Amino acid sequence: MNFELMLNDYALPWGIKVGLALLIFVVGRYAVKILVKVIKRVLDRVPSMDSMLVNFAVSILNALLMLFVIIAALNQLGVDTSSLIALIAAAGLAIGLALQGSMQNFAAGVMILVFKPFKSGDSIEAGGVAGVVENVQIFSTTLRTGDNKEIIVPNGGIYGGPITNYSARATRRVDMVFGISYEADLRQAKAILEQLLADDERVLKEPAPVVALSELGANSVNFVVRPWVVSADYWAVYWDMNEKVKLRFDEAGIGIPYPQMDVHLHQSES
Repeated sequence: MNFELMLNDYALPWGIKVGLALLIFVVGRYAVKILVKVIKRVLDRVPSMDSMLVNFAVSILNALLMLFVIIAALNQLGVDTSSLIALIAAAGLAIGLALQGSMQNFAAGVMILVFKPFKSGDSIEAGGVAGVVENVQIFSTTLRTGDNKEIIVPNGGIYGGPITNYSARATRRVDMVFGISYEADLRQAKAILEQLLADDERVLKEPAPVVALSELGANSVNFVVRPWVVSADYWAVYWDMNEKVKLRFDEAGIGIPYPQMDVHLHQSES
């Protein structure tokens, strides 16, 4: 056996290839680590970027760059990487089709974290449910209902339809309708409604509250009452106003009618 021939024709060329492949892997891994760290620092300084989204994006970037480094190292060893790349692409396509629903939720989660239509603590209605946002994750959002139930909603269902954020604005308008009988004093009823709004410190002066006759209904004369309040006081003002209006109308003898029907009987002679 010619050891010199083996050394020159096999050992040295393969040793050089293995050495270069290891060098590419080590240097590439170090370069990827530095690059990912720099990108993470840049993204962390962007105020609109959520930390969860930054960490997820950085981990995906790190995996992709390391995949390129491994392919480059294998290519240096003489491995045909074209078939490997095709295999990886086919596997990615199969996984994407299998996880189509999950990928939709992931994409919606990224959009929520980037554009921030709501945040933790906001009261929202989306995806067919309403509640207070407790946690926003990549694939789902956790809501807490008024009766303290926890609802986990897929992000695809939330971002795929209308999102109502009740906490987005500092103030809200309370829309109420009060009906009085046709026999009641119209001016007196309107004055009572205006006085109740003026006496409530939670009702804002600007924009000015509205009390107006809206409809001559089938059974009642209807007033719309629309005060503006701080968003946190919405339900308290709504409930209190309904109670106060009923008590004051009773004191003033103003009737609040309910749907009724007059039945006329005719007796026929046989």
